[in-house]
Amino acid sequence: GTGGGDGDGDGDGGTLPITGQSTGLIAGLGRGARGAGRKGGSAQGGSAQGGSAQGGSAQGGSAILGWGWNTGAGLVCCTRCAGPFAGTHRSETPVDRAQLATFLRTRREALQPEDVGLPRGPRRRTGGLRREEVATLSGMSTDYYSRLEQQRGPHPSEQMLAALARGLRLSLAERDHLFQLAGHAVPRRSVRADHVNPGMMRILDRMHDTPAQVVNHLGETLAQTAPAVALLGDETRFTGLARSAHHRWFTDPTARQLHPAQDHQTQSRLLVAHLHAAYTRDGRGSRAAALVDDLLARSPEFAQLWREHPVPAGYCPPKHFVHPEVGALELHCQTLVDPDQSQTLLVFTAVPGSPSDEKLRLLAVIGGQLV
Repeated sequence: GTGGGDGDGDGDGGTLPITGQSTGLIAGLGRGARGAGRKGGSAQGGSAQGGSAQGGSAQGGSAILGWGWNTGAGLVCCTRCAGPFAGTHRSETPVDRAQLATFLRTRREALQPEDVGLPRGPRRRTGGLRREEVATLSGMSTDYYSRLEQQRGPHPSEQMLAALARGLRLSLAERDHLFQLAGHAVPRRSVRADHVNPGMMRILDRMHDTPAQVVNHLGETLAQTAPAVALLGDETRFTGLARSAHHRWFTDPTARQLHPAQDHQTQSRLLVAHLHAAYTRDGRGSRAAALVDDLLARSPEFAQLWREHPVPAGYCPPKHFVHPEVGALELHCQTLVDPDQSQTLLVFTAVPGSPSDEKLRLLAVIGGQLV
């Protein structure tokens, strides 16, 4: 059916991407939620396999603010969901629109343009960021964000709240508070490490002319500077297990094209060592374990190295790249590790005055054109 859910940003008459078994369709969540329900469910008070869209249940789950919460549907399954909020349930606490609006506004006003790498400009009237700037940083429309601050927006999903937390550079405690104000359960911090530390994000924002990126302990890239995209490609675009550079290295031949063939064996061993460390830390049933299980089944090279149980070295040797635009580069990789060891800021540099240094400067120009 169709409804006014928040979807990818705007909640006016958009299509609700429900998968799996049917759920009670949204009633009154955003405007235009008068479409027909799926499998006989009605948009207003109707049922979906016995679940009521307003105040009832859908296969044992409770309906909150018009959601028929179906724990069997692909959209909301906690045990199978590969999203950042697997293992959490939608809170039955209604959204506190007034407090949510106040919290968003105070955090927006406290965040300065320089904190996120934006120019202040001579005509800025607001003390902090503008609404449209927060919306851009969070990957949503200005209208959607503005309605949240005006206490008239839709009930934001966990994905939208996570995007807001990243855009506003919230700490983990502030992120948890944001979820609670929006009527959601606090995400389990041990499930995913997608929330970039605000201090690390501020450092990354100031490195606009340097290839740098934040990765988590599974090799998933969370944020990149424009020069890093020019050097390595957009590594944040992948989904599923392919988000991990470790996984891509052993399953996607194109992942090795940036590295000379003589370095492949060393790189393979290094990635397996890092994944071993992640598996040891997270244990069975973790996302690290899912990566390992898949790679053991798909890559004989990975399986052989895994049995050897390599250990990460403390020293990071120079990295060699073969870039399609600028050719061969020899770069050094400096790292800044988050206090909880779940994220690392990687900064690629070259010896001043070297050919690689000149090529990095060219990549910075190319990266600026990609923005």
